[in-house]
Amino acid sequence: MRPLLTGLFNIALLLTNTLLLIGPLLLIALAKFVLPGQGARDACSRGVMWVAEFWAENCKRIFALTTPTHWDIRGNAELRSDRSYLVISNHQSWVDIPALVQAFNRKTPYFKFFLKQQLIWVPFLGLAFWALDYPFMKRYSKAFLAKNPHMQGKDLQITKAACEKFKRLPVTVVNYLEGTRFTPVKQAQQGSPYQYLLKPKAGGVAFVLAALGEQIDAVLDVTLVYPGKQVPGFWALLSGQVPRVIVDIQTRELDPALWQGDYEQDGEFRQYLQGWVTQLWQDKDSRIAQLRAEAD
Repeated sequence: MRPLLTGLFNIALLLTNTLLLIGPLLLIALAKFVLPGQGARDACSRGVMWVAEFWAENCKRIFALTTPTHWDIRGNAELRSDRSYLVISNHQSWVDIPALVQAFNRKTPYFKFFLKQQLIWVPFLGLAFWALDYPFMKRYSKAFLAKNPHMQGKDLQITKAACEKFKRLPVTVVNYLEGTRFTPVKQAQQGSPYQYLLKPKAGGVAFVLAALGEQIDAVLDVTLVYPGKQVPGFWALLSGQVPRVIVDIQTRELDPALWQGDYEQDGEFRQYLQGWVTQLWQDKDSRIAQLRAEAD
């Protein structure tokens, strides 16, 4: 009964936190939409980020007060809010998002994900995502490009234009190379060569680097580990049944060569970037094995 009551209590607290702060966020978003001048819009962007960080900090306080979860965070002491980062992480559970909040909120710029362009039309959320400067991306399929060759590269141009604002404000962009949450079933279906990971998708990170490479100061290689036999779901976190989460962060310098080629058209560059991703993933698989062994 206690886990159920804890979970319901936390849902109520998180919902209250969200409802109290969504109003100010949307008001600043509307001001950003209507005010003239880049300076005023940038000021609104900073205001929206402050609200988002305050919301995230309240979420951290809620989990600290109501759950026994120990967030074992390693390697974030030297992070700075005035630098831009690319976060590359393994992905196992919805708990991964609160783990990133615990590790990065108010230590780096508020993190962002690349979103599908269609999400901008979702009521309220679309405006909030826009105000938070989430980059909206439009990807054309190979079949579409075969029929419309004049659109080749247009998706990257759209995304680069959306990322222009990051030249004025620092950013933290999160990229999950696996593209989906890890499960043993997916691992078997893929024939993944890794013990704890799915196959990485180099195309996604190539797209991010092509759009943002010059703005990124470093790569934050994040390895998430949940000690125990099962990966917990979000309800387990809400109900106080996640004893420990390991968030291991290794800062890597970003080689400019990783964004100075055409991933789709240049085979040699594609092979180079895929090799970088493969090495990164081999290191991460070994790191997970090491962290799990230490936790047992």
